[in-house]
Amino acid sequence: MPEGDSLHRAAQRLQVLVGRQVEVETPHPRAAVKGLEQRLDGRRLESVEAVGKNLLLRFDGGLVLRSHLRMNGRWRVGARGGTPSGKPWLVLRSTEHEAVLWNGAVLELLRDARTMRLGPDILGEPPDLAGMLRRLRAETQEREVGDALLDQRLVAGIGNLWKAEALWEARVSPWRFLAGVSDGELSETLDAAHRLMRAGVEGTRPLRHVYRRAGRACRRCGAVIRSASQGEAARTAYWCPGCQRGGDEPSA
Repeated sequence: MPEGDSLHRAAQRLQVLVGRQVEVETPHPRAAVKGLEQRLDGRRLESVEAVGKNLLLRFDGGLVLRSHLRMNGRWRVGARGGTPSGKPWLVLRSTEHEAVLWNGAVLELLRDARTMRLGPDILGEPPDLAGMLRRLRAETQEREVGDALLDQRLVAGIGNLWKAEALWEARVSPWRFLAGVSDGELSETLDAAHRLMRAGVEGTRPLRHVYRRAGRACRRCGAVIRSASQGEAARTAYWCPGCQRGGDEPSA
């Protein structure tokens, strides 16, 4: 699933359309029924902003288009006229450039982006670590920290990859309850997520230490990395049982 850093990179690419009147097409039937083409075609794109795992495209007249990529969505930006065959969800064209959204999953028009009810963005500059910590502490403290970090109401932008890597950096097991994780450990985890994801936005993708490395040796302590489903959404958690101790880990 594209995470916050991927959305920030997409927002950077889309800046070539900002300030331009855009032609809008919705070739995919599931996007066409939303009436976006009729509402947005010919409007000026005023800004593009990444917020958590969402892209917010603001058009004149106060319309905000929210794009969430779910598992497989992708934005592609290039010279006008380069659209491949097929049925993308959305196409935005200026006189020179073209942005194409494939596998759009979520596209909706908002009148007020504040209705999304997201937590502070992990990629904020600077990140609101205190606000994130307050929200995590207001959540039920019997919730596993690895599951809580994926809740976009608490912290916006962290996905499964950077959750795993940030917890490894802070030596915190994803299976520990929030009640058993100190404020210092939570802050260190959040800071690690910000730092790793910011590096990704800036083009230096950090080395993965645990994500999708189950069965291989931990680069820090040599123990065998494990994986297991976690939370109601059954997202796969990756962790090192040697240097991320604590919590009620699932049996091997």
